Amino acid sequence: MSVGILLLSHQGVGTPLLAAARLLLGPLPLATETFEADWEADADAQLPAASAALRKVDAGDGVLMLVDLYGATPARIAEKLSRLGTPAQRVSGLSLPMLLRVQNYPEQPLDELARTAAAGARNGVVIDDA
Repeated sequence: MSVGILLLSHQGVGTPLLAAARLLLGPLPLATETFEADWEADADAQLPAASAALRKVDAGDGVLMLVDLYGATPARIAEKLSRLGTPAQRVSGLSLPMLLRVQNYPEQPLDELARTAAAGARNGVVIDDA
């Protein structure tokens, strides 16, 4: 078994990132899905659909939720999902480097994979003095 990955984002963010990861890596080693929050809908109204996405990637070792923006609707949905009983970790600042990094460490347990995600995001930011 392995950790599942759930991207929680605003509409138009998570799906293209997942598509890019699949183009770059081919089949992903970790079960990964997206849930894009509706701009107009309340977070509570979106919880059942988000919960279904979480269950889809949960193979028993927990789910790493990668969230686009801390404090926004997707983050509030992730916070509610984390209280439903599935072992979960949340990391904000979703980016392609973060997503690619976690896919390269499918053997890591949930807590370690969360730290790997954060490191991937930090290391993906480079000031180029060219």
